[in-house]
Amino acid sequence: MKIQLYQVDAFTDKVFGGNPAAVCLLENWLDNDVLQKIAAENNLAETAFVVPKGEAYEITWFTPTVEVDLCGHATLAAAYVLFTYSGHASELIRFHSRRSGILTVEKNGEALTMDFPADELTFAETPDALVTALGKAPLEAYKGKTDYLLLYASQAEVEGFQPDIALLNTVPARGVIVSAPGDTVDFVSRFFCPQVGIPEDPVTGSAHTTLTPYWSKRLGKKVLQARQLSKRQGALQCEFLGDRVKITGKAVTYLKGEIEV
Repeated sequence: MKIQLYQVDAFTDKVFGGNPAAVCLLENWLDNDVLQKIAAENNLAETAFVVPKGEAYEITWFTPTVEVDLCGHATLAAAYVLFTYSGHASELIRFHSRRSGILTVEKNGEALTMDFPADELTFAETPDALVTALGKAPLEAYKGKTDYLLLYASQAEVEGFQPDIALLNTVPARGVIVSAPGDTVDFVSRFFCPQVGIPEDPVTGSAHTTLTPYWSKRLGKKVLQARQLSKRQGALQCEFLGDRVKITGKAVTYLKGEIEV
């Protein structure tokens, strides 16, 4: 069996920037064990698997080690592939995720805008392991559906973290977002998630469903400019709509290929 494979750099307009995702276009669903093996073989932060369903598509995402509830950059990459290579006719793509419901991606000039459910935040005590792993206690801490959000005073603090990844891996969460006001954008962040096999994710769309509600309320702004400060860097525009978040970014193709399974 042959499967179309694309590797796309998401949240960037240049190859080797943003966050690379694999996109596999399937005719029908394969066993989860096979999907997990493909994702492990791709060895990227996420692989998106897409199956057409009428005028819409079903989608799911796997890291090299687990299936995840939601992945922004791989959804952006999947939409980019469908618009660019599969002849999707309309300006809107509708995805259905068995774990996150209905997700849409719309053409927005040269960029793509995703519409995702907003995360709900609650105040949280910072686990001692997190403070030790990062070397600095946050000013505030919150817990979303899957991640901790830790707030710091400056972009320089976020840039300077060199966390103990093994210790972070002991924290019961999908991952840990660290964030602060940006020097040239509204807010900056980094995302560490060794719990799902990724020490640091380059650019994380799903983390911005957590970040956007917080920063929108704190800054009193509906539309915000964000940057994720990984080595690859990534740029995002985020809009808070109450129970939904719109996340806009660009994408570029790195490779096209074919898997033989």
